[in-house]
Amino acid sequence: MAAVSRSLISKVNFFKPSRYPAASMKTKIPDALKSDLPDNKWGKLLGATPVIMTVVATLLAGLASSEMTKAQYERAYAAQLQSRAGDQWAFFQAKRLRGEMQRNTFDLLSAQLGAVAAQLEDAPTPPPAPAVVPELAVVMKAVRDEVPEAELAPLLFKLTPAMLADAQRAAKEHAAAYDALTGPMLKKIEAGGSVAARLRFNGMRYDQEAQLNAGIARLYELQVRKSNLVAERHHARSQKFFFGMLGAQMGVIISTLAMAAKKRNLLWSLAAGAGLIAIVFAVYVYLYV
Repeated sequence: MAAVSRSLISKVNFFKPSRYPAASMKTKIPDALKSDLPDNKWGKLLGATPVIMTVVATLLAGLASSEMTKAQYERAYAAQLQSRAGDQWAFFQAKRLRGEMQRNTFDLLSAQLGAVAAQLEDAPTPPPAPAVVPELAVVMKAVRDEVPEAELAPLLFKLTPAMLADAQRAAKEHAAAYDALTGPMLKKIEAGGSVAARLRFNGMRYDQEAQLNAGIARLYELQVRKSNLVAERHHARSQKFFFGMLGAQMGVIISTLAMAAKKRNLLWSLAAGAGLIAIVFAVYVYLYV
């Protein structure tokens, strides 16, 4: 039986070629599809255009939202500063009014005092005002001269927050120093019991303090103006970033349509060009607007 089995096996050709070709496991890409994109780095970049443009559009949308948030913050901060300036102007008006009342009362008494009024003590003048940086001095002069807003805006942008903060702190310290100077003198006059002396001294003191409060209020108003200008700048940047985002979205749409088109070279190039323009535009807005 073993011999018969070997004989049968030897007669069967297991390696006889089949009449039907074996099925190939490779997938051949048609030449028409290969020719749609260049077979280089540029072609790969064009193929990734939809993803890149989506990322660019998202970044530009985030920048637009961020700039709008900054604009809203600057507007709110300007409102707070305007409130502080209003407080200082309220002090100015109150002290001017009280000083005027003190002088009027003194004038009524001066007719009876006669030559004694000339011997009363005057209120001291405030110590020298603190020096300000040249940029701030130029802006304050421009405000006094009432220059147009178009000419004032570039000068305000030169002022840093530190400059304004230092000037406000120095002005408040200046006012506090004058209050410390006149405090002991006022107590001495009140202890003397002379109504005329107290009226005359307070009238002059209130006038000086009112001017100090007015100086602080003007500094706050400068900061209000700058905050409003910064808010307008952020608003303009937000609008331009939004336009850039629309350009990037256009690139996404064109590149997406290109995937379904038979001839994709031109559409992909247009999509890449739209995205590049959006990126360049965004960089320009970020640096120069």
